[in-house]
Amino acid sequence: MRYFVTGGAGFLGLAIVRALREAGHEIVTYSRGDYPELQELDIHHKRGDLGDLDRLIESSKNCDAVFHVAAKAGIWGPYGDYHRANVDGTLNVVHACRENEISKLVYTSTPSVVFDGRGSEGKNESLPYATHFLAHYPKTKAIAEEAVLKNNDENLATVALRPHLIWGPRDHHFLPRLVDKAKKGKLRFLGEEQYSVDSIYVENAARAHMLAMDCLEPGSSLAGRAYFLSQNEPIPISELINKILHAAGLPPVTKRISPRLAYAAGTVLETLYSTLGIEREPPMTRFLAKQLSTPHWYDVSAAEKDFGFRSEISIEEGMKRLRNWILETNPFGENQSIPPNRSPDQKG
Repeated sequence: MRYFVTGGAGFLGLAIVRALREAGHEIVTYSRGDYPELQELDIHHKRGDLGDLDRLIESSKNCDAVFHVAAKAGIWGPYGDYHRANVDGTLNVVHACRENEISKLVYTSTPSVVFDGRGSEGKNESLPYATHFLAHYPKTKAIAEEAVLKNNDENLATVALRPHLIWGPRDHHFLPRLVDKAKKGKLRFLGEEQYSVDSIYVENAARAHMLAMDCLEPGSSLAGRAYFLSQNEPIPISELINKILHAAGLPPVTKRISPRLAYAAGTVLETLYSTLGIEREPPMTRFLAKQLSTPHWYDVSAAEKDFGFRSEISIEEGMKRLRNWILETNPFGENQSIPPNRSPDQKG
């Protein structure tokens, strides 16, 4: 098979590319820059923007299927930037599939498309899209996901996967920011309740994408549908964060603040940053406050049933691999001193 992968140099995209490479497939990646990680894998890399339809069509010629992983992530920035990347860019990918008669498209979505500010405990894909969003990212991803699924037909089979809170080695987005805030003493948990969340180790998420692709055909049971993906191991958010910090050699977070205070701070900071035209993300937003103060875990039985997905790498095993990667690569650019392995204090 010859696969076309958008965002192949990103956290999840690179994991998918590595898994495809190990399986012996031919790969064409599409990203805005040139990346050493892709060159080392000896694959075909095409440089381009999702907004360039002609370049997308040219780059995806002679490919059999598409993994559309690229997106503008984050929770701050102009709406137009998010819409161009996540909506217009996705529609361009669909157009390229049709132009090149590619019959299979796996789209990487997010559970945030159904997040309306309230928590979810074990709910499934029958949840409707949210009607009110607290950030541009989930709103534009919801618009894009709906468009992808509506484009499913006898010529193009589409499926949307919603991995929840991806973590693991080679994370150059969430992990460095988490570690930086922890070192500066800026991390707090919200409220006294133990809000449970589910997450997914990056290699498990990559494997889910491959399994879905293998089962995806026009008219198949998963064509035109969306699926939640996770470890199927919901644990308190404080425990998950402290496990990741422990892997990075940092002490656990124990301090807490009121969810109402955090939401109020997010409202004020968003207004202030917008008024002053500050481009960097505020330390707290309304979306983040709600995400950290509500439970988030979903029923993944549909993915298990329809394409055989199960998380083969457990949280504990994933944390060991994350710890080893940090020790081997020193991703934070400083002398790394991680104490001997021991269970972190999760009482905070």
